[in-house]
Amino acid sequence: MDICEKISYIKGLAEGLSLDDKTKEGKILLAIIDLLGDMTDEICEIEDGCDELLDQIDAVDEDLAALEEIIYEDDDCNCDCDCDCDCDDEVYEIECPVCNNIIYLDAEMLEEVGMVCPNCGTDLEFDFDCDDDCCCGCGEEEEEE
Repeated sequence: MDICEKISYIKGLAEGLSLDDKTKEGKILLAIIDLLGDMTDEICEIEDGCDELLDQIDAVDEDLAALEEIIYEDDDCNCDCDCDCDCDDEVYEIECPVCNNIIYLDAEMLEEVGMVCPNCGTDLEFDFDCDDDCCCGCGEEEEEE
C-alpha cells in the first residue's frame, strides 16, 4: 500500500466514524486528515518530478556515452599514412646538444622545422629520415626498391 492509498484509507475510516466537525476533537482530527491529504499530494508531485528528472539524467548519460565513444575512439590513424597505427601515442625523445636535456616530442611537434630547448633556450632543428612505415606525419615515405 503506497502513501496515496493509505491516506484514502484513513479518510474512509474518518467518514465511517462520522466525525462531528462541531466538537473540538472532531475539528482536530478532520484538520489533521486534510493536512495529511495535502502532504500526500505534495509528496506525489515531488516523486513525479524526481521520476522525470531521472529519465532526463538517463537520456543525458546515454548521449554522453555516445560522445565519449566518438571523441575517445582510438581505432583510426590520424597521420594519413594508411598504416592503421596509433600515431597519437608515439613519443620521441631528443637530447639537446648544449644542455643534454631530454625533450619529449610527439609526431605533430616533429612536423615543425625546429623548436627552442625549454631548458637552455638553444634553437634546435630537426632533420631525420623516415622509414618505410612512416607515420610521423611528415608526409615523406621512402621509396621501396
